[in-house]
Amino acid sequence: MTDTELQVTSSRDRAVTLSDSAARRLEAIAEREGRALMLRVAVDGGGCSGFQYRFELVDRAEPDDLRIENGGAAVVVDSVSLPFLKGAEVDFADELAAAEFRVRNPNATSSCGCGVSFTI
Repeated sequence: MTDTELQVTSSRDRAVTLSDSAARRLEAIAEREGRALMLRVAVDGGGCSGFQYRFELVDRAEPDDLRIENGGAAVVVDSVSLPFLKGAEVDFADELAAAEFRVRNPNATSSCGCGVSFTI
């Protein structure tokens, strides 16, 4: 693989998965914006529990990103965040209180009430 190629995971060895509801939401956002978009999911230090998720819509990936696809939608994760997200699912919930992307992370031992901050 060259420096400019992205690693795209197969369905068998994905470190992170993208739910159907998250894929549908990403496709709807891209259609509304009139351009191809991906969801960047990263883990940063901070938050009330030690680590926090960061979500960002991007139109290009970085060379070291892992790209996870579901249908026409894609999530990208940088190589530093990947170990914290191994086995996680990126989902989208549209509930009465909020409509948001969420990470269901089996590595998190606890999280705060907002669901954005977690401990490993």
